[in-house]
Amino acid sequence: MPRLLPAVACNLDADILAACLPLLEESRVESIEWSFDALFNIKQVPDWFLELLSAFSKEGRLIGHGVFFSLFSARWHSQQEAWLRQLQETSSLFRFDHITEHFGFMTGKDFHRGAPLNIPYTASTLAIGRDRLQRIQEACHCPVGLENLAFSYSLEEVKKHGEFLDRLLEPVNGFIILDLHNLYCQLQNFDLDFEELISLYPLDKVREIHISGGSWEDSDIAPGKRVRRDTHDDSVPGDVFQLLENTIDRCPHLKYVVLEQMGSALRTDDSRAGFRSDFSRMEAVVHRFNDDRIPELVDMSFLPPLHDISHPPVEDEQLYRQQLELSEILETAASYTEAAQRLSRSSLANSEWRVERWQPHMLETAVNIARKWARGWARQGS
Repeated sequence: MPRLLPAVACNLDADILAACLPLLEESRVESIEWSFDALFNIKQVPDWFLELLSAFSKEGRLIGHGVFFSLFSARWHSQQEAWLRQLQETSSLFRFDHITEHFGFMTGKDFHRGAPLNIPYTASTLAIGRDRLQRIQEACHCPVGLENLAFSYSLEEVKKHGEFLDRLLEPVNGFIILDLHNLYCQLQNFDLDFEELISLYPLDKVREIHISGGSWEDSDIAPGKRVRRDTHDDSVPGDVFQLLENTIDRCPHLKYVVLEQMGSALRTDDSRAGFRSDFSRMEAVVHRFNDDRIPELVDMSFLPPLHDISHPPVEDEQLYRQQLELSEILETAASYTEAAQRLSRSSLANSEWRVERWQPHMLETAVNIARKWARGWARQGS
């Protein structure tokens, strides 16, 4: 029975690396999660970073996490072709134990300047998502997974998300990254009970868990209401560690627990010490779990089946136009009120998007997220 591995999200970022270095020197980091597509603006990767990746790759303990593929874009883009070529090339240089991507589609004129947003859960989006996962799998030849959402527009979406993930991943034998801070956002933003929400996820498909911190955003339209955001710019809340304690032994095929934080939040000695303290607390939970783990549990490889992807990419032109219209509204609306009015007159009105059921404070938050990302990407979470 393989051990559960404590890991860090460690990218080519001086602040992240400075926070992680003492842990690496003590050989306490047992796996690295690398956002391989975040190097789009870096012309040359230093040899020492490639050596770090190679060391974990040779031990089968390097996992890849994508940011920019835009899984549910309803029209196939040249950027997605380029992303797959990069993944195929990178996978020939490093051995990834698995590859994961974010759920949703990216807004903005290019995939490096936009917010990842939710989609309606329909037969069309299911077909698009399955098609894209097969193409990712064909490029990397290893298990493929998706991360659960931090942001939803309505309680109805939150409750459908786990089932949709399950159906989406089934044809590719895929798995889930259960991001517990994302789950925490949903619990807080929709006043949900943990037991109720966790029961809606296929926990037998969880191969990786993320923990991280985030921030609160006050609502202007709902006085006293705070929205929890997955901004990765703070230490891990105690409530998220409690979610880890409550969840870890419910996931029979779990292999990795990963600590994430933005480099921009790790620029002081105190913040870096806080990061290492969070790692130590996470590590202790993992070690206790390993000591108590039931040896009869069977390891799930999530190895991909063979697929014929000689057919053209699945597309939906109507959905694509709606995505463009939604992106435009969110990125240019001056306020929640303007966004709501424009949505009511848009092609999304009285459609499967169900914009009439969107919670006002979540639409307000979506406007803020989209505006921020439209000014330029900085791994700002959601």
